[in-house]
Amino acid sequence: MLSTIGIPGLILILIIALVIFGPKKLPEIGKAAGQTLSEFKKSTRDLTSDVEKEVKETKEIIETGESK
Repeated sequence: MLSTIGIPGLILILIIALVIFGPKKLPEIGKAAGQTLSEFKKSTRDLTSDVEKEVKETKEIIETGESK
């Protein structure tokens, strides 16, 4: 999706954000967005590892024919 925006589009978005929020609020908004993205990635990674663990345990149960 971002590849279709291009550099001119990103510059335009930055200018509009600067006009709307002002130069003092823009770094705060960027920091909050970065923290949100970081937390989202961490949650996604945790969820993926949980699912992979469950799949691995299920495969082991099926292969051995045992239940917990």
